[in-house]
Amino acid sequence: MNNTYEVIFYETPSGQVPVDGFLDSLQIKVRAKVEKWIEKLGVHGPNLPRPYADIVVGKIRELRIVFGSNQYRIMYFFFGKIIVLTHGFPKKTDKVPPLEIKRAENYMAEFLNRYQGDN
Repeated sequence: MNNTYEVIFYETPSGQVPVDGFLDSLQIKVRAKVEKWIEKLGVHGPNLPRPYADIVVGKIRELRIVFGSNQYRIMYFFFGKIIVLTHGFPKKTDKVPPLEIKRAENYMAEFLNRYQGDN
């Protein structure tokens, strides 16, 4: 039985891929760790526990990566057996900034509007 999930990067209607931009902004060692946790998310899906993943609000979740004294977040949601990574950012405050939550919600709404009939 295959319990792995397909992990995809959200692409805007104009062709931008926010997670790619986030990954490209990271130092090599940080990027390697982030990519390792993306793979773990694909294996464990909703069973990846805190502190590595958490529900933010509604269907929006976060992948939580710590590297040294820095924290990074990748926002995502589930679409059946697909995990859609919306975007990432360095986390500098205790809570996920409302702007980042809104961004993830907007990306999810656009994605679902575009693909709802395909699942």
